[in-house]
Amino acid sequence: MLSIGDTAPDFELLGNDNKKHRLSEFRGKSVVLYFYPKDNTPGCTREACSFRDSIAKLARKEAVVLGVSRDSIDSHSSFAKKYNLNFLLLSDPDAKVISKYDASKEGASGKPGTIRKTFVIGKDGKIAKIIEQVKPEEHAKIALECLNK
Repeated sequence: MLSIGDTAPDFELLGNDNKKHRLSEFRGKSVVLYFYPKDNTPGCTREACSFRDSIAKLARKEAVVLGVSRDSIDSHSSFAKKYNLNFLLLSDPDAKVISKYDASKEGASGKPGTIRKTFVIGKDGKIAKIIEQVKPEEHAKIALECLNK
């Protein structure tokens, strides 16, 4: 289980820009790494739009936002286009990264799922804050507050 102060595990995932991205490529910037259940669902849409609307404030704090779900690149691309999302969505269909960050769960139907969980990672690559059990539209605000400390 990951804790505050731990070095955030590196990973490589394909983004909605059709490029592979590693967490380590963002070293020197703060990273808001958020895991979410599914594109185009009401809560996940509110959450993504909250990050979209806060991106300028986050950028002033030298932070980037990375959203991760099990959805395909096609789904991510459509979702990003539909809602004018201005940050990367990363596809983790095998849930390897989702599991590494303790964001997986078993759904009510027995299917694997993803919990809403956010990691604020410092410029040094260490976990500064773990955000769980928060309303989707408040995730960006709370992440920004963490960066202000």
